[in-house]
Amino acid sequence: MTTTLIKNIGSLVTNDPAQGDGSRLGLVEDAAVVLEGDRIAWVGTNATAPSADESYDAEGRAAIPGFVDSHSHLVFAGDRTQEFNARMSGRSYSAGGIRTTVAATRAATDAELEANLLRHLHEARRQGTTTFETKSGYGLTVADEARALRIAAAHTDEVTYLGAHIVSPDYADDPAGYVALVTGEMLDACAPYARWVDVFCEKGAFDGDQARAILTAGKAKGLIPRIHANQLSFGPGVQLGVELGAASADHCTHLTDADVDALANSETVATLLPGAEFSTRAQWPDARRLLDAGATVALSTDCNPGSSYTSSMPFCIALAVRDMGMTPDEAVWSATAGGARALRRTDIGTVTPGARADLALLDAPSHVHLAYRPGVPLVSAVWQRGARVA
Repeated sequence: MTTTLIKNIGSLVTNDPAQGDGSRLGLVEDAAVVLEGDRIAWVGTNATAPSADESYDAEGRAAIPGFVDSHSHLVFAGDRTQEFNARMSGRSYSAGGIRTTVAATRAATDAELEANLLRHLHEARRQGTTTFETKSGYGLTVADEARALRIAAAHTDEVTYLGAHIVSPDYADDPAGYVALVTGEMLDACAPYARWVDVFCEKGAFDGDQARAILTAGKAKGLIPRIHANQLSFGPGVQLGVELGAASADHCTHLTDADVDALANSETVATLLPGAEFSTRAQWPDARRLLDAGATVALSTDCNPGSSYTSSMPFCIALAVRDMGMTPDEAVWSATAGGARALRRTDIGTVTPGARADLALLDAPSHVHLAYRPGVPLVSAVWQRGARVA
């Protein structure tokens, strides 16, 4: 296999405390990395770097692990520009929200859905994202949910069945019937394409009993739970997710002390999605409260056409530092290693020998610039599985 030496890295975030300065970020100054095939073969100082078949001069730039975006909704058609414009203009708007996207997605061809997915993946990759999770949830029929997952599974291993996004408009008068569909025929059709099962546990979507039934049925099919929890109001989502061994509870905006304690004393990651609060002018999640309690926190984009239409992990890092009480170090860790924890992966989110060779080079001397220079396209090169892709 061809080896590639990336040399003259000014500051390297490894997320391995055994490296470099011994901090959680494992910073190595004046660093170098050797890639072999799709894996990291060596990490150390530039002065001790071995030779390789090829080399790339980072010219003093900082490098970080590729971002791990552990929560997105990328299989959809259309957009909701008018809804966003009305919300930002203080006008009422009642065109249907998620139902608007459901109608557009159902009407789209497979080729159109895949082209839109790929457009967003390429956009995210240019900004340093090398691993992404994505969900169904805009079809809400057996056939449309299954095709969304089939399309997604062709492009990522991290595919989530979210038939329980909202109650399908077709079952508006029979939510129990829709839960039966989601836990029965739809689950049977979707499980072969998915790794995860998810549910939007919220007023107006699915209550605690319905969410429990949906996640339990998914577990029986071999899917691992994750949960949309406590985004719009206080509720049972976080504690239900912890009880059922969910890999992550996502949003976590409205938390009681008991919710925070449950997360801090479990393996369930609190995945925070600041793009949603930015785009809806909602209350920010309190990352500081979670971190101080000892919970594991991930950051993700929640990229979707309605409430968080951004694919930029650097933007989410800047928001988390500015408005959620995170330090730059914490935010970068949460957007890389934290996302890996939320996906229960040990091969990504770090720059250590044996890890997948995913790396983002910044046109800046330090990872802190991701928060320090918000909105600036700082990612200058990206390696994914050992190949340069941007």
